[in-house]
Amino acid sequence: MLNIVFILGALLCAVVLFLLGWFLKDRFDKLRGASVQKEAERIIEDAHRSAESIKREKLLEVKDDHLRIKTQLENDFETKRAELIKSERQLHERERVLQQKVDVFEKRSREVRQVDRDIRERSQKIEVERIELDSSKALISKRIEELARMSHEEALEALKLELVERARQETIEQTRDLRERAKMQANREAKELVIQAIQRSAADHSAETTITVVNIPSEEIKGRIIGREGRNIRSFEALTGVEVIIDDTPEAVTLSGFDPFRREVARIALETLIADGRIHPARIEEVVKKAHAELEEHIIQVGEDAAHEVGVDGLHPEIVRHLGKLHYRTSYGQNVLKHSVEVARLTTLMAAELELDAKMAARAGLLHDIGKSIDRTAEGTHTELGVELAKRYREPKVVLNAIASHHDDVESTSLIACLVQAADSISGARPGARRDSIEGYVKRLEKLEEVANSFSGVSKTYALQAGREIRVMVENEKVSDGEAQQLSIDIAKKIQDELEYPGQIRVVVIREFRAIELAR
Repeated sequence: MLNIVFILGALLCAVVLFLLGWFLKDRFDKLRGASVQKEAERIIEDAHRSAESIKREKLLEVKDDHLRIKTQLENDFETKRAELIKSERQLHERERVLQQKVDVFEKRSREVRQVDRDIRERSQKIEVERIELDSSKALISKRIEELARMSHEEALEALKLELVERARQETIEQTRDLRERAKMQANREAKELVIQAIQRSAADHSAETTITVVNIPSEEIKGRIIGREGRNIRSFEALTGVEVIIDDTPEAVTLSGFDPFRREVARIALETLIADGRIHPARIEEVVKKAHAELEEHIIQVGEDAAHEVGVDGLHPEIVRHLGKLHYRTSYGQNVLKHSVEVARLTTLMAAELELDAKMAARAGLLHDIGKSIDRTAEGTHTELGVELAKRYREPKVVLNAIASHHDDVESTSLIACLVQAADSISGARPGARRDSIEGYVKRLEKLEEVANSFSGVSKTYALQAGREIRVMVENEKVSDGEAQQLSIDIAKKIQDELEYPGQIRVVVIREFRAIELAR
């Protein structure tokens, strides 16, 4: 019995211990599973953070590589561009050197051909002389036979007279031949000197340009020049009277206009706007005014340089200013200021050879075309206007007569005036110095503007696009919108009635209203 109780007790204890062990194991497993889950979540979170960190690092590396590659490509592009510009300059220099060599070769070829002609001429002459000598020998033999019937003294005297006469004739012929050859040589050398002078100076005097190219730093500047809905370019063209051509030409904008003053003002203003970076209508108006003032200073400087170049001093400041304006005036494609300087030099040289007053000759030659600085804005010929201007600032009578007589409008009263007329003809009439097309073109555009300016209420007129368009600015107080429409019709009709022109001309009348008030 006791054993049964003991066995039952042992079994009960075993069951209790088994249940307690099973409970403790289950509890331990649950605690360990929660710990493992937390550890797994922590590991996953750490993995996410590490992945984000690696992602950011890789993005930064990619950006750095992109920036480095972009910088390297830009540097390579600039290097290639600089090399291309350098190569282009070297190519131009080689072309210039090659052209010089070609010119030298052509000159040497002409000299060789001339020497060859001289040799042939001399050979022909020697052959003729040989034939004449043979004839003389036969004649002398025949004469000797005739003289054989004379006495010794008579034969000697007759032979002496004949030899003297022949020697005299040969001397005359040789003298004539030497004179002709010397004349031919002098003419040939004179022609070569004239050709060389024309080649050196023609390019400086003859030009038919009606456009100016302005370089820009980047292509985006073109959009800023145009402005929103074209307001900047319209304002610029209205203020300067010059057409702005923006096309596919890389890093360049073209200014087109027949008036060199307007074109120069537009160039200065546009370069200032590009350098400044602020491009809008108000700024454009301000810069254009400053450009006008800057051009006036440059005109005075150019006039002073021209006077100094030919040694003329004591000119009135207004004369110097008008002289500088000739730098922007052409006559049949020839720059009038350079033409005047050339005339002054030629007149000075000729006056020095004739022992005349060289300084007065230079002064008269320099000022002979001074009237061309105002002949487009005043009534009268350039000689009449030049005499009036020079008389107003008390130029000497010799200068006044040289200005008035260099086109035979009045009679020359001094040798210096005659020299000025001759120098003017030499400078203007030599081959290649002048062209007719630009003068007729400019006069046609001036006539267009003159027709439009003849109407009441018109403030400014600009001929653009080689005369295919004319823009007319009217005063908004005097001309209404309806009257502006009628004005365009009237101007077009008057152009049709009075002018001859190719194609058709577009008349644009612009009426602008401005409200201005000051904030104090």
